[in-house]
Amino acid sequence: MKITFYGHASLGIEVEGKHIIVDPFITGNPQASAIDINTLKADYILLTHAHGDHVLDVEAIAKNTDAVIVSNAEITSYYATLGFKAHPMNHGGSWKFDFGKVKYVNAIHSSSFPNGSYGGNPGGFVIEGEHKNIYIAGDTALSMDMKLIPMRTKLDLAILPIGNNFTMDVEDAIIASDFLECDKILGYHFDTFGYIEINHEESIRKFFDKGKDLMLLEIGESIEL
Repeated sequence: MKITFYGHASLGIEVEGKHIIVDPFITGNPQASAIDINTLKADYILLTHAHGDHVLDVEAIAKNTDAVIVSNAEITSYYATLGFKAHPMNHGGSWKFDFGKVKYVNAIHSSSFPNGSYGGNPGGFVIEGEHKNIYIAGDTALSMDMKLIPMRTKLDLAILPIGNNFTMDVEDAIIASDFLECDKILGYHFDTFGYIEINHEESIRKFFDKGKDLMLLEIGESIEL
């Protein structure tokens, strides 16, 4: 499983020969100007919620790739009405796709499209594929619900927001990693704009002091599990 960071909360995942894009907000992020969305491959687009900084490039990428949009029922209905392929999910439900199993799990945040349309309740994803399991938290506060995830799935990596103000901060993300029983963390949703700027060295040190590994990738950088 290969995971590429496209800035903010945008990810590319390659698993079982399939390409997944998560929460594509690329063309609106000056820090990601080196990423050309027209070159991105996508069989699926996973959306945690409907905010503009997570769905900006969905339509362009879906038009280029004919990808299937996977999200909650309200978000997928919105895109299906526009003619895009979609697979609806809801909290607690899972589905076996051709790349692995996906479960849509709780997140504490808000969710509406830039035009004001209702985006349903926000969520996160647990993905089990190629004998590696990851959790993509989406935009969320720290939640006791995170304790439920390791009761069903042993995680190899947790992808957590750490920018504060709109989501968890670093300290809450450390607690989340305890709840998730996962000490390998990929941080995201940071530095895109002033409200969520972080001190990288200090953040990594705080995780290290708790015996945990926080990875902060450069935009376009990848890791393999």
